[in-house]
Amino acid sequence: MASPQQYDVVSGEQYRYALTNFRIAHEKVEEQRVQLQEQEKQIALLRERIALLEGTSHESRQGGNSVDDFSIKNAASKLDKQINRWAADVVRALPASLNEIRQAALSDIFDGYPPEPSPYPYEATGMQVQNLLRHAMSQTISEGITNCLIVTDSPEANIQLTRIHEHIFTRDPTVAAVWRRQTFTAAVESCSADMSRFFISEHMPAVSALLNRGNEKDDVFSAFTVLEHGYEFSRMLHGAPSSSGGTVDAFYRAFVPELASTLYPRQIELVKRCVKSERGEPDRVGTTVFPGLVKVTRGPMGVNGQHGEHVQTVVRRAQVVCECALGIAAGIQN
Repeated sequence: MASPQQYDVVSGEQYRYALTNFRIAHEKVEEQRVQLQEQEKQIALLRERIALLEGTSHESRQGGNSVDDFSIKNAASKLDKQINRWAADVVRALPASLNEIRQAALSDIFDGYPPEPSPYPYEATGMQVQNLLRHAMSQTISEGITNCLIVTDSPEANIQLTRIHEHIFTRDPTVAAVWRRQTFTAAVESCSADMSRFFISEHMPAVSALLNRGNEKDDVFSAFTVLEHGYEFSRMLHGAPSSSGGTVDAFYRAFVPELASTLYPRQIELVKRCVKSERGEPDRVGTTVFPGLVKVTRGPMGVNGQHGEHVQTVVRRAQVVCECALGIAAGIQN
């Protein structure tokens, strides 16, 4: 005879207890689900608000532009041509001897203290002078315009606004991004003649004094046009809306590798053939003919909930001519 079938039997009290706990757990899960939905809704609303302020919302995108690698490349190419044309015009016109212009450019590049003895033991060549002038102009645009928020015609006000932005970015990059782009909606439309004179007197006093010798127009051989294009490039970087809709907070800074510094492949791109490098020999920066760009973003979140050091990513390498290609025999001594 078969044994009777066995069943798991619980008491009514145990069943009601389990049912009650299941209902409570289900209610808690449902409550958390509703909370998560509300959080996602608030985050979506916040992102829409940020996108609206930045000009990246669907409505604003119809007539707006965003900063991307392609737009940076095109704008940088136009500015590069302007810098090169200005330097070539100076060399062709020669308001002073090549040696004088070379020494003036070195004086400005080294903030009034050119290296001694001179890294150029021979007579100056047109190629050397043209590239040194490009370095001096690249340095002027980087330090005077790109790395400073040019919003007004007052240098003091612009410096103060730049400091405010740095302070806000350290505390909250998202707020800084919105503040910067909103501020640039009211920025001056162009680089005024007074501002151009300030940039030149601040960063290229020796070159400007030499080039303006006997020149009543005070245009430093059309340098004002170059600075105007430099301002347009800077305004595009700082004022254009982000294509990320506020999800990535970053701003751009320019950099110019120093003369005689090491050739780091991640930071520089050689525009002329380097014989030493091809032979595996060390070489150094002769001149920087166009500045590089880095994107500054907030650092990763730490265990204490605070963001770490800002992260700088090279998005466009500086265009450089090495000492070998420039024909410098001795090299600049650090």
